[in-house]
Amino acid sequence: MTKQIFRTRRPIRPASHAGEPTSEPLTAEELQLASRNHSMPLEALRRDLTPPGLHYVLTHFDIPDAEASSWHLRISGAVERSLELSLAALKKDPAITVPVTLECAGNGRSLLKPRPISQPWVLEAVGTAEWTGVPLAYLLAKAGVLAEAVEVVFTGADAGIQGGVRQRYGRSLPIREALRPDVLLAYRMNGSELPPQHGYPLRLVVPGWYGMTSVKWLESIEVVTAPFTGFQQQVAYRYQHTADDAGTPVSRIRVRSLMVPPGIPDFFTRKRVLAHGPVMLQGRAWSGEGAVTGVDVGIDGQWVPAHLEKPPGPFAWCKWTLPWVADPGEHELACRATDSTGAAQPLEQSWNYQGLGNNVVQRVSVTVE
Repeated sequence: MTKQIFRTRRPIRPASHAGEPTSEPLTAEELQLASRNHSMPLEALRRDLTPPGLHYVLTHFDIPDAEASSWHLRISGAVERSLELSLAALKKDPAITVPVTLECAGNGRSLLKPRPISQPWVLEAVGTAEWTGVPLAYLLAKAGVLAEAVEVVFTGADAGIQGGVRQRYGRSLPIREALRPDVLLAYRMNGSELPPQHGYPLRLVVPGWYGMTSVKWLESIEVVTAPFTGFQQQVAYRYQHTADDAGTPVSRIRVRSLMVPPGIPDFFTRKRVLAHGPVMLQGRAWSGEGAVTGVDVGIDGQWVPAHLEKPPGPFAWCKWTLPWVADPGEHELACRATDSTGAAQPLEQSWNYQGLGNNVVQRVSVTVE
């Protein structure tokens, strides 16, 4: 069973350890977080799959020093039979490979005013990989989920303190989500062994949900008969208006598109410069709520539909392209995606206390020579 020391059942203000949102420059603590975690360079949007070293990384605590030979996964709780499985045993089970775009729920946080203090993402906390592993539903079927089960709790080996609470990183999924055929326990990324920063030796991958759900360094799975109240579920990762607002839980990825900034950058400012004439604008778009149905590209405020290519899977990004004849001068480019639910990226982002789900359109200023 999950140790109670790693749970909290009382409301805790998530900013109690970090400070209130601010309009001041980045704090030393934010810079320290930014040096430990990294985003995907936008030029990597040219690739269908993101190499592990370019894929975004968010590590809440320390990266565990795991040994595959001694590692075991425990499945317990409201099941007919508890299981303890080695990595070698898991690799003998049926495996699937699923292309999945993962995005951090805090992507875009640093652009908000005032800025919630946490990992200061700009726009690039995203990546797409092919994940290989055992379907979670297969293992839950082996364990035999009891009828009274309501959620499945996933706990990683990474431990630390957040909001004054000592904990291992843990999240839960409703039973209906846990039993989806495409949710998997992954031990390979893009055909190779999981790198340490991506969850070696085993991680959860939940297609369509923001990345906080895909627990890394997975050690235990517990089927429970009451909603999980751990810090990362009950306090963190919630849409709130104020610190005292209970908020609503973050779940699926909101529709978003990003553009490969054209031309070449200035080293310090990253401002773009390109030669006049024909240029192919390109990028990627994705949504956890439904298929991307369109991307419009803004050129100096005029919106033009881009061409969409077929995605490699229902929860992987799709490529978009648009030819543009660039005239000399200063220009602003933008991209805006729409999905099958009718949701479109907002032109102006609404603010929330933890800085989550910020899918406002990207804008790129370019100088054409």
